[in-house]
Amino acid sequence: MKIVTLLGSPRLKNSATIANRFTETAAALGAETRTFELNRLTYRGCQGCYACKKGDEQCVLTDDLTEVLAAVQEADAVVLASPVYYGDVTAQLKGFIDRCYSYLKPDYLTNPQPSRLSPKKLVFVQTQGNPDESLFADIFPRYDGFLKWMGFTDSRLIRACGVGPVTVDAVPEQVLKQAEDAARAIVG
Repeated sequence: MKIVTLLGSPRLKNSATIANRFTETAAALGAETRTFELNRLTYRGCQGCYACKKGDEQCVLTDDLTEVLAAVQEADAVVLASPVYYGDVTAQLKGFIDRCYSYLKPDYLTNPQPSRLSPKKLVFVQTQGNPDESLFADIFPRYDGFLKWMGFTDSRLIRACGVGPVTVDAVPEQVLKQAEDAARAIVG
């Protein structure tokens, strides 16, 4: 099994800690893992050029995200990890998600199989400094709908609230256990 992890935080603390626990557990179970730190890459967001709908079957931009998009395409499972920044995922992760538009077929609006991707498993890691679980609870469901459209058919959320700049590296053990359990469920 191939697993690709995308770390959306520029700080590589809380959300990365959870994602890394998942990845380490999956690797120990025999999965082939690869991790990309999006903040270290140089890339642009989707340009709305529609070249991926007019003959090209991938994004025509050539930058550091080209390799990431290809790795995701080959993966069996993908981990998207992000803290909440100003009420949403980080700009780094959002830029990747926007470029995923290239995974959709030209007739995606009417095609019952709109994605060029084979079905994939998804783990969405979300952390937030605010301990109120009702805040930002809309983020995962909003992205999950789009990601299902793109072929991420089996998705799960691992969420930690109350972990932020003041509590760096204070991810609760039960959340790290969720990451381990998710890896065991996905890898087998």
